[in-house]
Amino acid sequence: MGIKVNRQAVIHTGRVFKLISENITMPNGNVTDIELIQHPGAASIVAIDRTNRIILIKQYRHALGSFIWEIPAGTIDGRETPLACARRELAEETGYQADSWLKLGEITPVPGYSDERIHIFLAASLQPGFQKLDSDELLDVCPYPVNHILKMIEKGEIQDAKTIIGIQFALQYLSQLR
Repeated sequence: MGIKVNRQAVIHTGRVFKLISENITMPNGNVTDIELIQHPGAASIVAIDRTNRIILIKQYRHALGSFIWEIPAGTIDGRETPLACARRELAEETGYQADSWLKLGEITPVPGYSDERIHIFLAASLQPGFQKLDSDELLDVCPYPVNHILKMIEKGEIQDAKTIIGIQFALQYLSQLR
């Protein structure tokens, strides 16, 4: 027996996601109310420049009230594919375009209350272009050597989950090439 949705209501429809309330019957027969966020998904990019530095962004995140270190990322728009989203976000946030793309994996960052999936890509052979930030984006583009980034993670300077996992995926893939 699976989970049965008895009732569902949209509590709020935002610019990016929907907040849903559901009354469900669990496989063990228990009935409970839950809230969840329906999210269109996102793409994030571990971008490596010609000198083997990884492009990080230091971006203001209002929910945290501070700037944090991240890899470039953004929400999938409409019927856009995850790769198309990754290409668009890399260009918009950093000004770079990449000649080489590889999907490294996919994560579910907060499965306890959201269906969001983040597709993680490796982008290489970067070409400079023009940054085109959204009106709500405030960020700096900072390329760093891998060893510096690993120290930032170790010291807790990078706490963003998609960034830490994306770096791990990229390093694991690149180590297999050696």
